[in-house]
Amino acid sequence: MENFFNQFFENIGEDKNREGLKETPKRVQELWKFLYKGYKEDPRVALKSAYFQGVCDEMIVAQNIEFYSTCEHHLLPFFGNISVGYIPKEKIVGISAIAKLIEIYSRRLQIQERLTTQIAETFDEIIEPRGVIVVCEAKHLCMSMQGVQKQNAIIKTSVLRGLFKKDPKTRAEFMQLLKS
Repeated sequence: MENFFNQFFENIGEDKNREGLKETPKRVQELWKFLYKGYKEDPRVALKSAYFQGVCDEMIVAQNIEFYSTCEHHLLPFFGNISVGYIPKEKIVGISAIAKLIEIYSRRLQIQERLTTQIAETFDEIIEPRGVIVVCEAKHLCMSMQGVQKQNAIIKTSVLRGLFKKDPKTRAEFMQLLKS
């Protein structure tokens, strides 16, 4: 890692021995371990260990769960909020497990579309609800800092499964809950 950064500093015309940069390779290595820790965790385990047989058959919504991720195209951050709604069949999941699922997938090199899909598919596979919906809203620094330089753009993605995909009323109820 140190060789990588020494070459990087040289390529951009920076002095690797400058006081402020001497420890940078070590600091960045620790940062990257944290930012990409999702590769070392199994999202299925996070859900499997946190569900129980439920008595609820109505919609459950976990709204505005913060996330931070890294765009795989430019290695710049994107961040925002994810909301997950589901209608249980037999299993109810602890709310913190939903946040953990989001954390695991977002702590990998990502694109927003895949992040949204992975959360919905894993939730659907493990919890087996009658329906699940995942809505992700994010700002992408790769859009703000370079290229088109649009600082106020918010990208929204959604993935719907089961009743949320089949029934417009169920979808509308979820969207109304997000507004209230």
